[in-house]
Amino acid sequence: MELNVKPKGSCRYDQISLGEIMLRLDPGEGRVRTARSFTAWEGGGEYNVARGLRRCFKMDTAVVTALADNDVGYLIEDFVLQGGVDASLIRWAPFDGIGRRVRNGLNFTERGFGVRGALGISDRANTAASQMKPGDFDWEHIFGTLGARWFHTGGIFAALSETTAEVVVEAVKVAKKHGTIVSYDLNYRPSLWRDIGGKQKAQAVNRAIAPYIDVMIGNEEDFTACLGFEIANSDLKKLDIDGYRRMMDEAARAYPNFKVIGTTLREVKSATVNDWSALCWCDGAVYKAKDYPALEIFDRVGGGDSFASGLIYGLMTTGDPEKAVNYGAAHGALAMTTPGDTSMARLNEVESLMKDGGARVNR
Repeated sequence: MELNVKPKGSCRYDQISLGEIMLRLDPGEGRVRTARSFTAWEGGGEYNVARGLRRCFKMDTAVVTALADNDVGYLIEDFVLQGGVDASLIRWAPFDGIGRRVRNGLNFTERGFGVRGALGISDRANTAASQMKPGDFDWEHIFGTLGARWFHTGGIFAALSETTAEVVVEAVKVAKKHGTIVSYDLNYRPSLWRDIGGKQKAQAVNRAIAPYIDVMIGNEEDFTACLGFEIANSDLKKLDIDGYRRMMDEAARAYPNFKVIGTTLREVKSATVNDWSALCWCDGAVYKAKDYPALEIFDRVGGGDSFASGLIYGLMTTGDPEKAVNYGAAHGALAMTTPGDTSMARLNEVESLMKDGGARVNR
């Protein structure tokens, strides 16, 4: 495999994420529309990867983002600090008193149950992160002076505004210049693209970013909506592995810079029961993770981000795509057994599950 990850200790950070962090408000077992109280968490597709790598896999990570300089921003920062992620690269935007010019994003999320699917309602217009633009961050200092072995960002952040997509391109160019491995999670969200051009705009943005990516991550819908690759003549409900292989081969031919492609496999039985697994393409070979049939889910949000952090950990520490995809699938499975966007798993739990550890009482 051609991934040349810089050695441990050669950089200030093992990994850096670029993306928005929102305050997640969770009504627990109820519904947003009838809730009288919410549990607060932090979450964001790109940030969740840095947090998982720090809390579960003990790597030194940081997040590059922007927050409005007010108490909601300080609450989000406090969550970041509790998660062990370095917050020193956060850009603080002056708050105007009522959020007319800048604010922090909110995400109301229902977990779903049985026949009722999970529901996410974002309130993130005019956020500090969405207003990030080229020149706001000194990427030469971040990647050239401080240094990072791995950089991760994704399609959620790129979709927030015209300028956030430009920030992604600005950042990945400098990361590549300094030998940092770059991963990207397509993470297609129809609600983010709907009013700014839909799939056509998503493909234009993500195709401009794809030539700079070493490790591309996404499920089948992501590759279809964001890059235009489809699994032809396939019943997706059957998790056609050959169909996925053809799709990943096609993506790698179109973008020969893709050294690794990771994708999750999910067959939804209900909101609380999914079949779960993952694939990893590398050098023309496809490696399949252990299957987790009829996985019981407490909170599915963040499962894909936890897959990404496990995959990255495995690639960084073992260089073995088969081991890496199994780290990703196991970590994603465990993350979906607890509430909130972020993982509560530990490395020993991940490795135990990879080795067929069961759900018996551990005492």
